[in-house]
Amino acid sequence: MPVRDIVQRGLYYDELEVGTRYLHRPGRTVTEADNVLFTTLTMNNQGLHLDAAWAATQPFGQRLVNSMFTLSTLVGASVGQLTQGTIVANLGLSSVEFPHPLFHGDTLYSETLVAAKRPSASRHGQGIVTFEHTGRNQDGEIVATAQRAVLMWLSDAHPDAHPGAGPGGQG
Repeated sequence: MPVRDIVQRGLYYDELEVGTRYLHRPGRTVTEADNVLFTTLTMNNQGLHLDAAWAATQPFGQRLVNSMFTLSTLVGASVGQLTQGTIVANLGLSSVEFPHPLFHGDTLYSETLVAAKRPSASRHGQGIVTFEHTGRNQDGEIVATAQRAVLMWLSDAHPDAHPGAGPGGQG
């Protein structure tokens, strides 16, 4: 029996429906090492992320997970399900908010709502999709929200969507 190859991909523009919410699982439990590494790699020396003794004297009483790590993980969790290989480009982020802190040991659960979409006026075979990303901790509290506009391929226009196209002939 011949082997059938399947390459994991996201969804094409024409497969996304406005009003559909995608729950990205599994969640991501954030460790102290994650927070310290991300914070130092990005040259952010904020004591709220790095200095446990000082952060203990601040309003939340402990270190906070770097909000840019939270945002990156929130968006990153959606890639495999929605945009892996089907995105042309990120166009921008807006309305980014962090209504509740994320702490070491919390688990971030991400979800994405397809809020809007329209064909591109200037790029044939592509469309613009607006995603609304929401991150919740293990208790269901919203820790991050962001709106993201992306340029996506339509399935019939993407070169890798056709048999024999793309790297190694994967279609």
